[in-house]
Amino acid sequence: MKITGYRSLLTVHRWGRPVGDVNGVVRSGVTEVPVVLVETDGGLTGVGLGNHDAIDRVFPAIEGEDPRAVTALYDRMLSWVFKASHAGSTFATIGALDMALWDLKAKMAGEPLWRLLGARDRFVAGYASGLEYGLDDDELVDLYSRFADRGFNGAKVKGGLDLRRDVARLGAVREVLSRNSENPALMYDVNESWGRHQARRLLAQIEAQVDLTWIEEPVRRWDVEGHLALARSTSTALATGENLTGLEQFRPLVEAGAVDVVQTGSGWGLTHFMRVAAFAHAHDLPVSPVAYNCNPLVHAAAMVPNHLVTEVQDLSFPVGLTVDQSFEDGGIVLGDEPGLGIAVDEAAIAASTGTGSWATPAGPHVRPREAGLRLAMRRDPAAPRTVASVG
Repeated sequence: MKITGYRSLLTVHRWGRPVGDVNGVVRSGVTEVPVVLVETDGGLTGVGLGNHDAIDRVFPAIEGEDPRAVTALYDRMLSWVFKASHAGSTFATIGALDMALWDLKAKMAGEPLWRLLGARDRFVAGYASGLEYGLDDDELVDLYSRFADRGFNGAKVKGGLDLRRDVARLGAVREVLSRNSENPALMYDVNESWGRHQARRLLAQIEAQVDLTWIEEPVRRWDVEGHLALARSTSTALATGENLTGLEQFRPLVEAGAVDVVQTGSGWGLTHFMRVAAFAHAHDLPVSPVAYNCNPLVHAAAMVPNHLVTEVQDLSFPVGLTVDQSFEDGGIVLGDEPGLGIAVDEAAIAASTGTGSWATPAGPHVRPREAGLRLAMRRDPAAPRTVASVG
């Protein structure tokens, strides 16, 4: 079987709520979801998710190849673009194609990908992460109550600019999840909004009031010295890595002992995740993949020995995509459909109205000019003004 071509689709995910973080909020709650379909001469089609703006440049590396050679083709794509760098949208394109190739390989074998990769259990532990920065406190409680109804006993709260608000919201989420655990796991994500001059002081203030499981992206993603200084001053685990591309970007953080929970972004593909997981495992570190629509990395997470927990951002799927997985007992239960278990209804996608607004100038993927450069904390004018009550 040979790869013969590709097609690009664009669907949307309707969250039913504003989504975002301290860098910005998508008030419409509608975000775009790029889909790439890799076609073969055998009639099978592989499904990949994520940005693939560089596909015209990258696809020739795999055209005419046997899709079963997934890891070799991953390296071939990296080699194809090595003179111009594989970062950013190029790495995302490689990740989306890699995802489609793994989907094809498992479909050719007639097995779900988690089974093909050697997993023993179809259950993958998760934690709730609703990108909830733009919600008021009642909406926050309602959202995480829905996760609690599915058995989740851990959750992440976005923040970084208003510590009083953040502490209250962490407490409110803890109360919601306490129905499932006496000590729910609480993660706190500031999305690189702090500078080194702030991180130790502000985290200490949070720690004095909340038992945190980890602090995520407290300083810039590549700042080894900043992470290491924070690691020496705190008992809270440091989590980072979702925006790092390639093992060479993880190596300085891991080898310096500046990260405790190694994260990977879903949009970078399954091969990247598995290689990062193996690298982390060699350093006795856990790995935690960050979610994306349809949670494709959970197939690999089910089999890596150092998987800690997978981020789950929503309990529904994008328009026109049916996914063979369910949310139960605080995690994801994978099904038996071959490949990634993602069925694409192109007619439903074509009939859908409205467009996504993920990359608008208001964020959340536009870094504010003052991020990491604040002398004093001040209330974020984009955040709702209510204050959560705790207890």
